[in-house]
Amino acid sequence: MRDLIVIGAGPGGLFCAANSSEKDRKVLILEKKRSPGRKLLVSGSGRCNITHDGDIRSFLDHYGDHGRFLRPALLGFTNRDLVAFFEERDLGMIRQEGGKVFPETQRSRDVLNVLIEECRAKNVDIECVQTVTSITKSGDEFEVATGDQTYRSRLLVLACGGRSYPATGSTGDGYDFAKSFGHTIAEIGPALVPVRIKDYPFSKLAGISFPDAVVSIFRGKKVKEHHGDVLFTHEGLSGPGILDISRFIMAGDVLKLSFVGAKKKEDLERWLLDRIREDGARNLRSILADLNLPARLASKVLEISRIPQDLKCAHLTRDMRIALSDQLAGFSMVVERLGGFDSAMVTRGGVDLLEVNSKTMESKLVEGLYFAGEVLDVDGDTGGYNLQAAFSTGIQAAKSIQKRLADLKEAQ
Repeated sequence: MRDLIVIGAGPGGLFCAANSSEKDRKVLILEKKRSPGRKLLVSGSGRCNITHDGDIRSFLDHYGDHGRFLRPALLGFTNRDLVAFFEERDLGMIRQEGGKVFPETQRSRDVLNVLIEECRAKNVDIECVQTVTSITKSGDEFEVATGDQTYRSRLLVLACGGRSYPATGSTGDGYDFAKSFGHTIAEIGPALVPVRIKDYPFSKLAGISFPDAVVSIFRGKKVKEHHGDVLFTHEGLSGPGILDISRFIMAGDVLKLSFVGAKKKEDLERWLLDRIREDGARNLRSILADLNLPARLASKVLEISRIPQDLKCAHLTRDMRIALSDQLAGFSMVVERLGGFDSAMVTRGGVDLLEVNSKTMESKLVEGLYFAGEVLDVDGDTGGYNLQAAFSTGIQAAKSIQKRLADLKEAQ
């Protein structure tokens, strides 16, 4: 009989278990893979972008529509607290351009090693190659069955992750377990994914990026607008500006991408008129370079706009000017499909947040059942927000578990 069983040895599960355990407690983590933290090892391309810098309150806007749910967890264990945790265990952290925070060693393995050592120090048992097949509850006890073992515990945490990167063990098991206890699962989908474009015209420009580009989603009308860095790939669009907004994109949507930042079409037309008056003898491609457009992109946009490559500014007609302004300030592309779970950094959807107590991470439907990390219907932007959410929800659950176990001991 265990005091607590945690299913899933990812960052949320490891952190929850370590912070729930004490000397005389029996805490167990069950992990289906051969070793803990498989997904953590590939995060940040193996460098582990563990969190983001800045005021923790600014994090709330980086989780789509669900930042409010995370407020108690994020304020209860902040990015500063997370950095301090690792630094106190001799793993320093560094801030890189844009506010991303990495271990100074630039190795995910070092982050995982700290978490595993913390579990060992707190007498947490980690049993790997234990695929959970069913979970039931009888009275005050949970019964967890694996292929050849049955475990019992007073409390249970589902920290199984989502469905992104399934090769690391995130295959959506937690959703089925939560459903078996009556929980609603918000529609699952890949998030933080690149977008494939129908009849994509920029495949030969793969590798070109645009800092702080404006991306708008149209589905009959504009449904979302986002600013961020955008990258041309061989098949479509990627980069933080696309990945972060991908949770809202659907196949068939029209994306409008501005190559001139937040400059409006009307302002761009006026700018072109001024250039015609002042620099009429200059080549149009030379003028476009003043907008910081890569030469190959300028050439492609002129081709698509049916404007001669060697046209002088003085010869730019009104129709040409309007067409060029349209393409530069809002180039339209139709979404063919989004990347799948194999390329998704996180999962959109999960355990319905209305059925979870945000102050404790405990189920509102089943006493003693807790959730941590990506199994919840929470997905953050790129930049360390998802790992911070995993750690914060993990320790938020642990605080409640600590109190619950203390109360049980006192009642005995």
